Amino acid sequence: MIFKSKLFSLWFGLALLAWAALFSTFDSVSFFKAHWYYPAVMVLGAFVAGLTPQGGGSVAFPALSIFLHVDRVLARDFSMMIQSVGMTSASIFILSRKGTVLRDFKPLLIFVPVCFAGVAVGLIALQAIPVYLIQALFLSLTATFVVAYYCHEHRGTKSSLVVPFTRDAAYLGITLFLGGIITSLFGTGADILLYTILITHFGMKEKIATYISIVLQAAISILGFGYRAFVDHGLSHYQIDTWLCAYPVALFMAPFGAYVLAKLHVNWMLIAIVVLNIIQILYFNLSQPTFEKTLASVVFCILFSTAFYFLLRHMSARRLREAWRDRPKSAHCALPSEDS
Repeated sequence: MIFKSKLFSLWFGLALLAWAALFSTFDSVSFFKAHWYYPAVMVLGAFVAGLTPQGGGSVAFPALSIFLHVDRVLARDFSMMIQSVGMTSASIFILSRKGTVLRDFKPLLIFVPVCFAGVAVGLIALQAIPVYLIQALFLSLTATFVVAYYCHEHRGTKSSLVVPFTRDAAYLGITLFLGGIITSLFGTGADILLYTILITHFGMKEKIATYISIVLQAAISILGFGYRAFVDHGLSHYQIDTWLCAYPVALFMAPFGAYVLAKLHVNWMLIAIVVLNIIQILYFNLSQPTFEKTLASVVFCILFSTAFYFLLRHMSARRLREAWRDRPKSAHCALPSEDS
């Protein structure tokens, strides 16, 4: 058995039964056949969500809103709705698998409400931003992130989060709030920002930071889905139907991605994701090109590239300082003399 966890197996079985009941009540095979591209998109999207710090929306949002010309709001809602299944499934697998240290995930009890506050503010105040700006912002963020993520030696050393000073807590709070705002626009993004600050500023190990980011985005997706359904009353029957079409794909593929992450070196998959994100931003600018789209993409790419460059350089410098500080005292004194 691939997923060696009784708790996950129980969740998977119950979630599958829930899907069967919901599908038979609200959906139909004919609708599924007419909207096959929703589950097709999530084969890759959910796998990416479990394998990397990017949520399934990093594939679903551009695929639907840019390639398939689905309304931006529908694409965002679908991203949150499907992540509420896929990334929750991946989270349960992560938290229940052998070797997981649950106390490493305790900070999420604070992370989630801070991040969701950003989601609520974004849903209330920022939805009138022009669609092309939202698309350019998202594609620039994901493209520059995966390039920086792949090209840099981003190995941290810490297995758990340590927040030594008040200013470090402030950095985390601001990052999480901004991640919530980004999620309110695209349906994903908080995971990328949290992962970046965990490996750069706090020097955490890559896989642990990825797992924490996945669990955060799962929780935010559920809360965002609930907010849209019960506060905004903004979800249509069509959206529920498309969600049910992709539900079983996300249910399996996201934890499968987490399983692969635990077992394999992911270098080739990272290369594929880099290529995918670059193709997405090129398609966006070359399909029905406009000066505004190109300018927005260039400006956002420069801003995000600069931010990731300085963050990763900060991590490298910090790691060198810590390595020097932890050396034996004799090594500190073993400096060449002027006569040597």
